[in-house]
Amino acid sequence: MKDVQQQVQDAIDGLVASGAELGLQVAVYRRGELVVDAVAGTADAATGRPVTPDTPFHVTSTGKGAASAVVHVLAERGALSYDTPIVELWPEFGAHGKQGATVRHALTHSTGVPALPVDTTPEDLIDWHKMCATIAGAVPWWEPGAKTGYHPQSYGYIVGEIVRRVTGTPISQVLRQEVAAPLGVADELYFGVPSAELGRVARLADPAGGAMEMTPEMMAAMAEQVPFFRVVDGWSAAPPAAMPTAAFCNRPDVLTADIPAGGVMTARAIARVYAALMDEVEGVRLVSPDRLREITTAAVTGVDEVIGFPATRGLGYDIGFSGPLDAPTRFGMAGSGGTAAYADTASGVVTALAKTTVSPGDYTAYHQISALIAKALTPR
Repeated sequence: MKDVQQQVQDAIDGLVASGAELGLQVAVYRRGELVVDAVAGTADAATGRPVTPDTPFHVTSTGKGAASAVVHVLAERGALSYDTPIVELWPEFGAHGKQGATVRHALTHSTGVPALPVDTTPEDLIDWHKMCATIAGAVPWWEPGAKTGYHPQSYGYIVGEIVRRVTGTPISQVLRQEVAAPLGVADELYFGVPSAELGRVARLADPAGGAMEMTPEMMAAMAEQVPFFRVVDGWSAAPPAAMPTAAFCNRPDVLTADIPAGGVMTARAIARVYAALMDEVEGVRLVSPDRLREITTAAVTGVDEVIGFPATRGLGYDIGFSGPLDAPTRFGMAGSGGTAAYADTASGVVTALAKTTVSPGDYTAYHQISALIAKALTPR
């Protein structure tokens, strides 16, 4: 029987050969050991540059898993507590009744600030201080802690500014110093990519037919059915110009900026982060077993006020992942373009996937590979 590395390689080669995917990267850890590191296809359709194991991809919200890990490392060291009021670190955040919001609320998408001004541009998003001032001055959509609702972009600024206020250092540097470098993936795990490394980054592509251009009229029509697109007093969780299309993700100014609601990384780098949350990886473990249990225990459960579907969240991670392998022992984050990284505390297995084609809401490749991994690594 083929080993699991070869099984995954055959599967992703098949996805590329069929035209379903342009380029793929898959990494799997089990109990702290890398057991799969497979690639297929191209990282740049225009040049034919192939995907390699060290090709960084913009993985949109899959990167939130790395931002959350930074917070947990700081908590492990006693630099902050999950129940620390955000205003103790960032006084301006308390405006308009948000003074009760805590770090825990930030990690569970419960601060009540899921939206940005509907006219937010990419140029706004790369301006850290402007975005933090905007979010601090926002009127919450609900009382902090009363509800949960996915914070697509604001999550990164809230968590990132908490980190900056605690350490005095931008979250991209803290990620490098406290997570990436100790794990040996400092050149594969970024929020802001160094300009000299841009040539290594995959150039994402929209699916056949191109990306859907979201006009205000389309948003208004969709908002009647999908809460994610509603506009409240000029604020939206999905500003049209800030949607993570391939064009947005390929912008050099976006790639080099700190926008930690997303991130630029390899599949094996983000998989290694999850592996080091659960187990020791070559002598490095990011958090204690007790903290891991706290992180991965359901902290909030209910209908998501932004997405409109039931959600279960731990501290900085979704618990479970819709699909045939959904389980309460799985925690992680998925990106809007079809990327994902999830770990299973029961099996000790982490599966991460990055891809060249931005396929909004389509996790077919991730589900297929995850099912293959589960079958291959389940004891008989």
